[in-house]
Amino acid sequence: MESYILKTNPDGSVITIHDVQMVLLEMLKDIDKVCREHDIPYFLNGGSALGAVRHKGFIPWDDDADISMMIKDYRRFQAIAHHLGDKYVIHCFETCNRYNVLIPGMKIRKKGTYIKEANNLLANRCTDSDGIFVDVFVYDYVSPNKALDLPLRLLNQALMPFIVFFENIKINPLPLKVWFLGNARIYGKMNRNSKYIGFDLTWTFKSPFKPFIFKKDDIYPVQYVTFEDTMLPIAAHPHEYLCTAIAPSYNTLPPVEARKPKHITDIRL
Repeated sequence: MESYILKTNPDGSVITIHDVQMVLLEMLKDIDKVCREHDIPYFLNGGSALGAVRHKGFIPWDDDADISMMIKDYRRFQAIAHHLGDKYVIHCFETCNRYNVLIPGMKIRKKGTYIKEANNLLANRCTDSDGIFVDVFVYDYVSPNKALDLPLRLLNQALMPFIVFFENIKINPLPLKVWFLGNARIYGKMNRNSKYIGFDLTWTFKSPFKPFIFKKDDIYPVQYVTFEDTMLPIAAHPHEYLCTAIAPSYNTLPPVEARKPKHITDIRL
């Protein structure tokens, strides 16, 4: 199996994707334990869900981990996230207004580690930790009706470059962030009787004309499946979920040259 070396240390030792995945696996187990204890449903998102289905664990070249939960469950999780213990740092806008609202709603970071991401456009502004992280994406109710969906979605799409601009000249655009988050919450409340859910409107890195929209019944209730040496939750109907979240061809491996990590430029464990 390809070792996927991320870094060679001065002493000749190496850090591999597998090393990172074992840290992430420990983190996922801790998160799962807290969520189970407090009856907070969540599920593996995107590439992590694909790994669970296609590889029964991590995609061998994947260097991150993503989970998702509905906004009401996310709020509950925020309130009890401290139960993860003092080996973690929790970053989100609600606890630190320097947090960049364009990235996933929360990052759970492991103390005693360091990671430098490939994405310099959205640098970490919460300076107390640059540890390895698990991303927590927020889902909310959405509308498949373009007339109802697009106005607030396009507004947040228009706000996004201004937030990026001010963030990158090191000015915290707090009013824009509050407006941006407020639009997402308003949109979710507008559609609270919908049968459809998806990333809330803070996720603007996909075409607003083809957003992630899933039938709620295709995700909930979540099911636990084998993931490495443990069990973790994925969507109730993983095929339907992955066809939208990844592609209908999700079971086809990418070409060899595309099988490489993409998030990490420097790391310490």
